[in-house]
Amino acid sequence: MSDLTTLLEVGGPVAALGGGAAYARAKHPAAYWSTVGLPVSTVRLLSSYGSVMEACGLTVAPSRLRVLAVKAMTQRVVRPVPPRRGLIRPTTTGLRIRLRLAPGQEPADVAASAERLRHAWGVHAVYVTTVKPGVVELRLVGYDVLRRVRMPRKIAGGFLKVPVALREDATPFVRDYRTIPHQLTLGATLSGKSMYLRHLIAGLAPQPVALVGIDCKRGVELAPFAPRLSALATDPEQAAELLPVLVKEMEDRYDLIKARQGIAPGTPDEEITSDIWGLPEHERPVPVVLFVDEVAELFMIATKKDEERRDEMVTQLIRLAQLGRAAGIYLEVCGQRFGAELGKGATMLRAQLTGRVCHRVNDEASAKMALGDIAPEAVSAACSIAPERPGLAVAGDTSGGWSRIRTPYLSLGDAAETCRESAHLVPDVPALKPFRPDVPEQPVESTPPVVLPHPVTD
Repeated sequence: MSDLTTLLEVGGPVAALGGGAAYARAKHPAAYWSTVGLPVSTVRLLSSYGSVMEACGLTVAPSRLRVLAVKAMTQRVVRPVPPRRGLIRPTTTGLRIRLRLAPGQEPADVAASAERLRHAWGVHAVYVTTVKPGVVELRLVGYDVLRRVRMPRKIAGGFLKVPVALREDATPFVRDYRTIPHQLTLGATLSGKSMYLRHLIAGLAPQPVALVGIDCKRGVELAPFAPRLSALATDPEQAAELLPVLVKEMEDRYDLIKARQGIAPGTPDEEITSDIWGLPEHERPVPVVLFVDEVAELFMIATKKDEERRDEMVTQLIRLAQLGRAAGIYLEVCGQRFGAELGKGATMLRAQLTGRVCHRVNDEASAKMALGDIAPEAVSAACSIAPERPGLAVAGDTSGGWSRIRTPYLSLGDAAETCRESAHLVPDVPALKPFRPDVPEQPVESTPPVVLPHPVTD
């Protein structure tokens, strides 16, 4: 009986701790990492750093001075020298550590061993970034941060910067319109493309920006955000009227820039500008972000009669993509399918869209159209996105870099409420007033009286 009691006293707490740790790892990975994973991985890293680096081929022969010093002071065998390790900095999602590379090493050597380091130290993933020549940073991610997305609390935002998703290395993916003015976003039905669009609109709504929408699905995607939109076209006919107005607005802004350039010869160089951001603040026009949902609808024609209108709209879109950045006009082109078979101008339009975000698509050709020309290895990653993970996407740009991202959940009601609260921030753009969507007035809810009335009796 005493043995059974001892077993229960010792084994009970151990089983409870083990079961609790297994449950936390499955259901609350962030809590598990902070309590269990972080200490265990830190001990593994510290105890096996030298041997792991040697096994991965990341060590170099010691210098002659080091060999002479070791032989003179001790009888130990001189071992190869690993990269000098900096301080270990824990984070809520993993660890960060800087390495000073030994002479003859390069960051590509460490990046090639990332998978080996991951297994050796028992973490989910290892990412390598270059800090400066000779110094790299290892970002160890303790768990799959894309399974349940939680955006960091502190994100360096700013004007025309919107944090919309989380990268697989636990850093935020920020849509910066000043750096990447135009972007192509593709995704099949229920892939998370609409969620990505909601985050963009909700993030831009509190900023002094004119939001313009072209939604050829009769406005079902962008109509809920009508209180914050400066213009909205819900079919190709309305889009054919709106796009020339935007092109004319762009040309007027170029005239304003040219007028500013025609100044006196003695004017300082910093006052001479080639875009609207060099203009004085009181003269600077408000930036415009154009959202085009289901871009394929603008290319499709039902009759020969519609072909001329289609060509005009595509030409105007290409002009906005080519020249809009300097005028403060930015494009966010979205669709389920995008390919050369859409017609004349499709490939030329894609070439002007610097940013690329590809959610789950129905065919490999769409993934190649989005990512094949900038990062061919990202095409297979986009084609392997599972339907069970909506919001997961592959983001890249024309620099060749790419990464997996996932957008957190944002309900349509919350995004629409943000737009309603920011309705007073709609800028005054006279050219867009005829296209301002009609916003139905919200019924005023009558609140019940605090004190109930009592009938007067004799």
